[in-house]
Amino acid sequence: MARTPKLQLVPVLDDERIGHEARAVADDHIDLKIWLRLLACSTQIEQQIRQRLRARFATTLPRFDYLAQLERHPDGLRMNALSRYLMVTGGNITGLTDQLTKEGLVARVDDPEDRRAYRVAMTEKGRAEFAAMAAEHESWLAGMFRGLGAGDKEQLYDQLGRLRVQLAQHQAALEAGAADAPPAKPARPKPAAPKAAPPLRRTSAP
Repeated sequence: MARTPKLQLVPVLDDERIGHEARAVADDHIDLKIWLRLLACSTQIEQQIRQRLRARFATTLPRFDYLAQLERHPDGLRMNALSRYLMVTGGNITGLTDQLTKEGLVARVDDPEDRRAYRVAMTEKGRAEFAAMAAEHESWLAGMFRGLGAGDKEQLYDQLGRLRVQLAQHQAALEAGAADAPPAKPARPKPAAPKAAPPLRRTSAP
């Protein structure tokens, strides 16, 4: 009777998959280890989402996030609000808006609160396309987290929420300290080097 060959299992987190955690060593501080693990998890999830959006819908994660914000605000958003929510520069928002407007997914509409301004809102075509993407996006995330129990997910979500509050408080303290600090004294200009004397010219004898 022939023997069944043993399967060669590839380690789940080998050198090619461990990502940012490869920078940590056993005696590193626990705060550093937490940061690197969070960074590795976030990067890994983002990479999978990017790949699937590109393969399934020929789109990018920034475009998906842009439409997700507009889906939460049916009346539209001003460009500066979109920039804050997405944490990107105004130039990036303008470029995305121009692209999505040409494709008929969003439209610039008058702002009822300010006639001089406008908002960006999703069109019917945009809502339909985003609904299809959002449904699959949710199923992808559910698959990634399937190995965690409901209690583990709630606990993880709660702990990350506490971490975000802690980080916000730390940032506020840093900004307050920077505001209270005395302005830095301007550096004194270095004295100019003395000009070299012009070379002596020989004159002919009278």
